[in-house]
Amino acid sequence: MRRANAVSTIPLQNQPLRASSRESGAEEDREKRRLRVLLDMDGVIADFEGGFLNKYRERFPSEPFIPLEDRRGFWVSAQYGDMRRDLCEKAISIWESKNFFLELEPLPGAVEAVKEMSKMENTDVFICTSPIKHYSYCPFEKYAWIEKHLGPEFLEKIILTKDKTIVTGDILIDDKPEILGVEPSPSWEHVLFTACHNKHLPPNTSQRRLLSWADDWRGLLESKRQ
Repeated sequence: MRRANAVSTIPLQNQPLRASSRESGAEEDREKRRLRVLLDMDGVIADFEGGFLNKYRERFPSEPFIPLEDRRGFWVSAQYGDMRRDLCEKAISIWESKNFFLELEPLPGAVEAVKEMSKMENTDVFICTSPIKHYSYCPFEKYAWIEKHLGPEFLEKIILTKDKTIVTGDILIDDKPEILGVEPSPSWEHVLFTACHNKHLPPNTSQRRLLSWADDWRGLLESKRQ
């Protein structure tokens, strides 16, 4: 009993501030929390638009084409179809062909940025890309492209999906202006990557942009840790 009384007489103000310690620990956890980054492939790390135009002009040298500076709208085939109906199918035939995805060039600075990003502390990077419906070559070539340019370790970080809204992440960097799916409120913030087809769009105060891989992508990631 005496020992119990002795313990109970310790003044409250001399006891350790456990609540403050918990708050400090929570703050440290926030600073160190893992960040999951989802990166689109075509138009963000691989030059889909440039690759398409080169192969289209090679295959159909006498047909009209749309210079990259005149591209409008996400769907290439739709804009070509507006010029002439049969050009829609001709455009589609380009990316349905063997080696189209495999032979795309990386966008400037993309490979270096993705590799650096993947080595950042508490940062998980995934390639989140949509395969085309004509799947004879696309899925395999996307994997082969990733292995060739980013290394075999990235083969474990590929997410193939037609619906990106169901994938959990903190940031999705994608050149598609609007991404819809079954999940009305995705977990990620959609950061629009500037491409030839979307650079004419007016500024959207509710959506951040990454102008290129020369832009401050590091600051963008750090802002999500706040």
